[in-house]
Amino acid sequence: MRAFIGLALLLTASLTQAATLTLDTGKGPQRITTEQLLARPDVRAIDVPGDVSYHATMHYRAIPLKALLGGVDPAAHLQFVALDGFAAEIPAALALQARAEAWLAIEPADAPWPKLGPDKPGAGPFYLVWLHPEAGHVGSEQWPYQVATIRVLADPASRFPKMRPAPGLATSDPVMRGFAVFQRDCITCHTLNGQGDAKLGPDLNVPHSPTEYLRDDLFRVLVRNPQDLRHWPQAKMPGFDRNALSDADLDDLVAYLKHMAGRKAAP
Repeated sequence: MRAFIGLALLLTASLTQAATLTLDTGKGPQRITTEQLLARPDVRAIDVPGDVSYHATMHYRAIPLKALLGGVDPAAHLQFVALDGFAAEIPAALALQARAEAWLAIEPADAPWPKLGPDKPGAGPFYLVWLHPEAGHVGSEQWPYQVATIRVLADPASRFPKMRPAPGLATSDPVMRGFAVFQRDCITCHTLNGQGDAKLGPDLNVPHSPTEYLRDDLFRVLVRNPQDLRHWPQAKMPGFDRNALSDADLDDLVAYLKHMAGRKAAP
């Protein structure tokens, strides 16, 4: 009986540790297990200096992301959905063509990665990491961890028309530049006008834009370090330092949010 219970516990633990990635490149969802990914001939051992999530050099077994994206148009858009609802939006060209190298790190079931902090999980089971991220201007929000699903979609501006600024603005307009910043750094956690796939943070326009109830300087404090504005131990929003979000990008984001405060739409 003890032997049977011990075997059952081992099987339960094995099932608990098993992980599956859902990959949909436009041909229907494909489910791939940790074991299948680690058995691929293109798996490599890589060192990632300055890992964004662990803030140290990390060592992973990983697959070049582009090896999983055969046939994907560089003009397409990739969405990485995490176990907690975080949804990172990344242009396919960044992974397929840029000098920055995108790798899908795979957590072995028998060698779990460290926790990201007290009372926090590790980055597994799958984590998008980058080598030479500066070559592609890869932002901190483009390192999604705890990835459960990767899928090819239309870009956010096409999928979520209520996020778009007023027509006719030049691409060089601060509002349009701010919309690009929003898509890179904010859409991962926030909706706007009720549109978006993220499930972590509040909507940034309805019922009110933060630019309507925060002075510009306080909004910048909120973005740079949320705990400096509201001390809340359970807060999940990360701070964006100037390496992650330049002052110019933050100015453009403010311009976009102020513009959209005049373009509210019902969710």
